[in-house]
Amino acid sequence: MTIFLFVLVVVFAGAFAFLNGFRDASAAVALAVRTRALTPTVAVLLAGFFNFIGAGLSAVLALAVSRTWIQLPQGENGLTILIAGLISAVLWGIYTWWRGIPSSSTHALVGGLAGAGVASVAVGGNAVGGVDTSLLVQVSLPLLLSPAIAFAGAYLLVWPATWAARYTPPNVVNSRSRRAQSIAVGAVAFAHGLQDGQRTSAVLVLALLASGLSDGAGMPIWVALFTAVLLTVGTLAGGWRISYTIGYRLVRMDPLRGSMAQLFSSAILLVGAIGLQWPISTTHTVTSAVLGAGTHQGFPATNRKVVIRVLMFWALTPLVTAAAAFVLALSLSPLAGL
Repeated sequence: MTIFLFVLVVVFAGAFAFLNGFRDASAAVALAVRTRALTPTVAVLLAGFFNFIGAGLSAVLALAVSRTWIQLPQGENGLTILIAGLISAVLWGIYTWWRGIPSSSTHALVGGLAGAGVASVAVGGNAVGGVDTSLLVQVSLPLLLSPAIAFAGAYLLVWPATWAARYTPPNVVNSRSRRAQSIAVGAVAFAHGLQDGQRTSAVLVLALLASGLSDGAGMPIWVALFTAVLLTVGTLAGGWRISYTIGYRLVRMDPLRGSMAQLFSSAILLVGAIGLQWPISTTHTVTSAVLGAGTHQGFPATNRKVVIRVLMFWALTPLVTAAAAFVLALSLSPLAGL
C-alpha cells in the first residue's frame, strides 16, 4: 500500500507542477503579448525555456525547503496527507483558471496540507509538524508583504522612468520598453521556475521520506527533471484565460509601465528565492506590480471590480483548499489504516 500511495503522490505532484506552469505562464507572457513586445508563440517558448532552467536549478533550494518546511508523519499517514493536499490545490487551480483569476499555487498547497493535517489528527493519526510556522511564513507574510512591496515599488519606479523619457519621442520609448520586456519575460520565467519548482520538488522529497525510500541526504536527479519538465510543459500549454485578465482586464498598460512592472517583479522573486529563501508567490507579485505600474497614470485605468474579485480569491485560497483537503483526507483515512 505504501508504494501505491507514493505513486499517487507522484502522479498528483506532476499534475500540480503542470497546472502551476499552465496557470503561471501568464505572469511572464501576459504583458509582453499585451504591449506587442513579443508574439504569443515566441513569448511562451521563451518563458518555457527559462522556466525549465529555473526549475532545474531550484532542486538545490528545494532540499533545504523540504527540511524546514513541514514534518510529515511516517508511512501511509503522511502520504495520504500529501495526496489530499495536492488534490485540493489542483482542483482549486483548475477552478481559478476557469474563472480567469490569477491566484497562488503555493498558498493553495500550504492550505491543503494544513487542512489534511487537521483531518489526520481528527481521525486519530499524527499531526503535521511545522504547519503554524509554514502558514505564517508562506501564506500570511507573503500574502501581505510581497503584493504590497510589488505594488509600491512598481508605482514608484514609474516616476524616474517617465522623467528620464520626458524628452524622448513616444515611438522610441515604446520600442526601447518592448526590448526591455523581452528580457523581462525571461527573467520572470526564470524566477518563477526557481520559486515554484521548489514546491513540487519539496513535496516529492517529503513523499520519499514518508515512504522510507530516501533519507533526505540528497536530491534525486529524477525529482529535479520531473519537476522541470512538467512545469515547462504546462508553461508551453499556456493558460490564456489568466493572461487575458492580467493583460487586458485589470488595468490599461503601455510598454514603459509594463517593462517596469515585469523587471521589478523578477527582482523581488529572485531576491526572495536566492537571497532570503522566501517562498514568494509569482502570481501575487506580478499582478500587484502590474496594478502598481498601471495605477501611476493621469486617468482612471484600473478595473476595480476585477481587482476586488482577485483579492477576494487570494484571501479564499488557503481557506478553501484547507476545507477541501480536510474532507479528502477524511475519505482517504482508511487507506492510511486510521
